[in-house]
Amino acid sequence: MPLYDFHCRSCAHRFEALVRPEQGAPECPACHGRDLEKLSSGFAVSSAEKTQAAAAKKRKKEAAVARRDNIAMDIEAEKHRLEDH
Repeated sequence: MPLYDFHCRSCAHRFEALVRPEQGAPECPACHGRDLEKLSSGFAVSSAEKTQAAAAKKRKKEAAVARRDNIAMDIEAEKHRLEDH
């Protein structure tokens, strides 16, 4: 059972669908339309460069979350300090 990428021409939604031969064409999960364009699916290719880029992106996201958490803790600590005085 192949997994295909589709583009709905009615609402421009892109999605993946598992297509079984006995089911026929799928419908768009967003608008339930059947005017679909089957897109060419890319193959999963792994390379050291892609792996490093994904790891760097993950580290950047985690750093941003940590910064937001630190700012929130600083604001909370300042509120408590002002309440005590």
